[in-house]
Amino acid sequence: MRRRSRKRALGTRRPILVPDKVNRRWSLDFVSDALSDGLRFRVLCVVDDCTREALATIVDRSLSGARTRHRDQATQQAGNDCL
Repeated sequence: MRRRSRKRALGTRRPILVPDKVNRRWSLDFVSDALSDGLRFRVLCVVDDCTREALATIVDRSLSGARTRHRDQATQQAGNDCL
C-alpha cells in the first residue's frame, strides 16, 4: 500500500518578531476557573512581551468594562498604547 505524501505549507514564512524594548508590545490573557463550591472566576493578565513582567492582574467573577479600565490605567502609566 502506498503512503500519502505529507502536505507542506506553500510560500515562505515570516520570522517571529521579538520586541527589543520595554513597553513595545503587551499581551492580554484571559483565564477562567472554578472554585470548589462551583463559583467561576476570571483573571485578566497583562504581560510585557520583552521583560515578561506581569503589568496587571485583574481577578473577578465577571470582568466588565469597568474592571478592564485598569488595563487602560496601566497603559497611561507606561506612556503609550502597547496593546
